[in-house]
Amino acid sequence: MRAVRTVAAAVLGLALLTGCGPSDSDGGGAPSGDSGRPGASPSPSTSLTPSPSASAGGPTASDGGPSPTASQPDGRTPAPGGTLVRVTRTGGFAGRTHTLVVKDDGSWTRLGAKAEPQGTGRLTGAELAALRTALREADFAALPRVTTGGPTIYDGFFYAFAHAGREVASDDGSLPPALAGVLEAMPPFTAD
Repeated sequence: MRAVRTVAAAVLGLALLTGCGPSDSDGGGAPSGDSGRPGASPSPSTSLTPSPSASAGGPTASDGGPSPTASQPDGRTPAPGGTLVRVTRTGGFAGRTHTLVVKDDGSWTRLGAKAEPQGTGRLTGAELAALRTALREADFAALPRVTTGGPTIYDGFFYAFAHAGREVASDDGSLPPALAGVLEAMPPFTAD
């Protein structure tokens, strides 16, 4: 019964956080006319079309630097400062919920159970490149939406991942190695 409550809490938390849309760290909210869509322009002077250097072998995330013009796996171009990955972890001995949101530029925010900010930071260029590599190798499009079949780990964690328009969920016992690699590349879920 506890596992059912944990899964229900994680799904509810993911649904609530998914509806929140992108946030900006200055607290000013979204610019007028921005509906929070991945392709919405954050300012009138920002272009979302790929630059010639991005399509002609220019620097990419795999070179160690973030490329705001690099296309996502589904062909969309992310908005500058858009969310690269969001991971919610629920459960454990204390039954806590924490969410990590990493933006395309490597900045990250740690959120508590009520989506209140609990910390911020920025990944180094090498850390961001490692995270992008782990996300690419995870191949979210090929993963089942919910992985099952592993052993039950009492007081374990349940994870909900959102990346490139795909959501994937798993618990500790069923976590595919590719998603474990994503977790290893993420900032810590707690400050301690």
